[in-house]
Amino acid sequence: MFSSSTAEAAGAARWLPVVLALAAATLFPLVATPFQLDLACQVFLACIGALSLMVLTGFAGQVSLGHAGLIAAGAFTTGILVKEFALPVFLTIPVAAVSGMALGLVFGLPSLRLRGLYLAVSTLALYFAVIYLGGEYETKRGFSTGILIEPPSIFGYRLTDGRGWYALLLAALVLIFWMARNLLRGRTGRAWGAIRGNETVAAALGVNVPRAKLMAFVFSSAITAVGGALFASYRGFVSVDAFPLMLSVQYVAMIIIGGMGSLVGAILGAVFVTVLPYAIEVFVSLLPGSIGHPNQVFAVNYAIFGFVMIVFLVLEPGGLIAIGRSIHAKLPGKRIRVGAPENIL
Repeated sequence: MFSSSTAEAAGAARWLPVVLALAAATLFPLVATPFQLDLACQVFLACIGALSLMVLTGFAGQVSLGHAGLIAAGAFTTGILVKEFALPVFLTIPVAAVSGMALGLVFGLPSLRLRGLYLAVSTLALYFAVIYLGGEYETKRGFSTGILIEPPSIFGYRLTDGRGWYALLLAALVLIFWMARNLLRGRTGRAWGAIRGNETVAAALGVNVPRAKLMAFVFSSAITAVGGALFASYRGFVSVDAFPLMLSVQYVAMIIIGGMGSLVGAILGAVFVTVLPYAIEVFVSLLPGSIGHPNQVFAVNYAIFGFVMIVFLVLEPGGLIAIGRSIHAKLPGKRIRVGAPENIL
């Protein structure tokens, strides 16, 4: 009886931070300014992209540098369907998911033969192909300033304010997190873990390695494209200029800084990388003589971003989630294994 009560208490304690975080997220719009709501929406969109890349790289062990291309594919799918076929924005999201699945299947095929750096370079073809096609579409149709998208409506309510988008993007993030968590806790997630550890051993254990790899690319690409569609809908604007190659690097940084092999780590990394430039801008603005020198802020942003990446890679490869677990383990009465691989949260 005692052990059962202890286990229940431990389970409740584990979910307490999640419940508190959701409660805080629910109450946040009541006190937030328009700028803070916009920043929160940016964080939610970044979290969706980081979760999808974490599934592919952090759990399945497949390196990708074409993440920005998938986001662009989802965004352009929404933009084209709205502009050319006058489809409601929310009907374009499932189509964007299907387009992401198709791209994931096609560009996941090289993973059956390539690994590591060679696979990462091959995924760059996805980025350049999507950006080229998107740029050609803009040029041919005369959208020199990009594709404009009208604010969508839900049950007659037009999403023109930050609170409506905040609620929608938060719900989308929670749903995607739940889907990824359930998938990783099942047979598919165990297969991906085995492949990440050693493909030869995974095959010897009965894992269909090619099928599992392609499934990782398809699932990750579908979620990423959905994130791109939501990004296009939220911004009301689609252009190739919004998806530089640096965006792929930023998403890689999110999962590294957050902590590989952890869904919560992906969220922490997304929050950190998204908020960091604004924090740097505030800090630089407080320095004497910084007013009127926007180029300095831009340069400092990139310099600190690179420095933070190096710090995490050298001093704490486990990322923010490993730091959090270490602190938690040192608390009185806590007994957890730091970096336990089975803890997908």
